[in-house]
Amino acid sequence: MEKHYKEAFEKIAEEKKERIMAAAAAEFAAKGFGTANINVIARRAGVSIGAMYNYFASKEDLFLTVIDRAYHILEGVLDQVRTAEGDIFEKLESMFRAAQKYSKRYPELNQIYLDMTSEGLAHLSRKLSGKMETISARLYKAMLAEAQDNGLVDKGIDCDVTAFFLDNLILLLQYSYTSEYFKERMKIFVGPDALENDEKVVAGLMRLVRGALGACPDGK
Repeated sequence: MEKHYKEAFEKIAEEKKERIMAAAAAEFAAKGFGTANINVIARRAGVSIGAMYNYFASKEDLFLTVIDRAYHILEGVLDQVRTAEGDIFEKLESMFRAAQKYSKRYPELNQIYLDMTSEGLAHLSRKLSGKMETISARLYKAMLAEAQDNGLVDKGIDCDVTAFFLDNLILLLQYSYTSEYFKERMKIFVGPDALENDEKVVAGLMRLVRGALGACPDGK
């Protein structure tokens, strides 16, 4: 994978790296890429601005390094799902629960992901979407195809289209625990306890997914 930081960044202590990444994620999430200030990030991380430019050639490289961190977290979650025991529905439930857990744990990364779709980052959209979406698309398609072969999923569905809409469900679930707008939106639809009642949300999603994907009685 292409690195967006300089060799000096690799040599510093992990605790310092985490401080820089946390400060950068908070700034980018709060202000967006365009108005985020690398001087503010340096101050919050407790490093000099000179050191920051010794670690990253530009604000864009720092932003891409934060995105890479999000990518590695996503990759780890998907790998756990891929290698876990269980059928497609058990794995999808694991993914829904992981989306809830990691959205609450890393709200800044989810906000940055949401901001990545803006026109202001159009010059990065192809690179970013290719990196972030390819691994999930492959996993969904493979899971669906295997489930069709095993008779668990309707053989008439298009795996490519279905993978896209499954991913949309998970994206919206993530945003619903991150963005204030989407939090309020979920409360309107699901109820005032939506953000605390994870079981209610997962149960509803699983009922929807099982009904949509389940194999037809005649096996077609």
